Amino acid sequence: MADNYQGYVSPFSERYPSKEMKYLFSPEKKFTTWRKLWIALAESEKELGLDITDEQIDELKAHVDDINYDVAKEREKIVRHDVMSHVYAYGQQCPKAKGIIHLGATSCYVGDNTDLIILKEGLDIVKAKLVNVIAQLAKFAEEYKDLPTLGFTHFQAAQPTTVGKRATLWMNELVMDLEDLEHLQSTIKLLGSKGTTGTQATFLELFGGDYSKVKQLDGLIAKKMGYEACYPVSGQTYSRKVDTRVLDVLAGIAQSAHKFSNDIRLLQNLKEIEEPFEKTQIGSSAMAYKRNPMRSERMASLSRYLICDSLNPAITAATQWFERTLDDSANKRVSISEGFLACDSILELYLNISSGLVVYPKVIHSRLMSELPFMATEIILMDAVEAGGDRQELHEKIRVHSMAAGKRVKEEGADNDLIDRIAEDPAFPQTKEEIMKLMKPENFVGCAPQQTEDYLNDVIRPILDANRELIGMTAEINV
Repeated sequence: MADNYQGYVSPFSERYPSKEMKYLFSPEKKFTTWRKLWIALAESEKELGLDITDEQIDELKAHVDDINYDVAKEREKIVRHDVMSHVYAYGQQCPKAKGIIHLGATSCYVGDNTDLIILKEGLDIVKAKLVNVIAQLAKFAEEYKDLPTLGFTHFQAAQPTTVGKRATLWMNELVMDLEDLEHLQSTIKLLGSKGTTGTQATFLELFGGDYSKVKQLDGLIAKKMGYEACYPVSGQTYSRKVDTRVLDVLAGIAQSAHKFSNDIRLLQNLKEIEEPFEKTQIGSSAMAYKRNPMRSERMASLSRYLICDSLNPAITAATQWFERTLDDSANKRVSISEGFLACDSILELYLNISSGLVVYPKVIHSRLMSELPFMATEIILMDAVEAGGDRQELHEKIRVHSMAAGKRVKEEGADNDLIDRIAEDPAFPQTKEEIMKLMKPENFVGCAPQQTEDYLNDVIRPILDANRELIGMTAEINV
């Protein structure tokens, strides 16, 4: 038992991602997919006239899932080649089919096609979670579309917006990510059976020089594996720019999530909105009263990792040599898997937080009202000018009163008394009661409620309707 604690274990193995994403990058998923690809190759070659029997294919199908890992592991110690070790292990289980396993193929036939399949399935998982986060934020925006809140520019008090309108900003970035993801999904194909340098020379020989059969082979394999087509040209591997494009999309999601997490952490400090906090959760080992935004902080942390990780496939794609070089392999094994695992972890957190946000309307109102007198001065000024006042003179008086009120707030910690100062100034015709009638927060949010409603109706609802079958997920937060 102690041995389990004496070696490195990736945090992505235990702490952060969902079970479904971890399984996608498991040895079982990888090696069973290899065997499915070998079956697809054998079936396609048989259909195109090679001497392969149904009995051999049935034997291969009978051993797709019961992989003899011990045999493959021992064989790899001898031959130092993972694919040939599994060809050997499969052959031990399938003696009748032993001679036709991997017929004409290179290692990249199983390696790269499997990677592309995993990329596609990984994007499916990411898309489902992305849609569910958007759905949760849509509920939040709908509920709070009319709740005025202080807006910020430079994290300084600015014109009011609404809580719901702010949520549309979070959603809009995720919608851009979804658009990028869906476009990427539409472009991913299989590598097919391209051979050692992409020329399919071995298959041309197998089919007696019949190029039409070589060309058909890729199409048959693609169809059997659930794809419409293979990439038309390649070297031995699919272009590593595919990996770059995938990680760019995942990193885009990380950027959006990081921005959201920053906003939530700032709002939690202001005590306006908080992330979920469990009844038995401990915020600090020393300060028992604390409610630290640990999920948002974790989201930010993982997002930074993923953004940096996206450089790996970009550099790898840029440094490939001619038809094939192997300096991609070790980097790719880590960067692609951990990119997906990080993105999955981020979306799990995003889904958990967005479905349990706690809003404090009274705190929001109080902070807004402490700043609103400054923002109301333009309306007060126009109202006073309409009553016959001199604009320049009144503007200067408001400036002086505003500076005095601001000094009182900052230096004395006192309430904002700007309205009282203006009401007591004989240059202004309005009474305090009349000024206070102008001070309704909803009068200062502009088109925020309508913009929110339009955005939900015109942009979000069509997305949710188109992905209805994906909605209803819950987050899996392990720690």
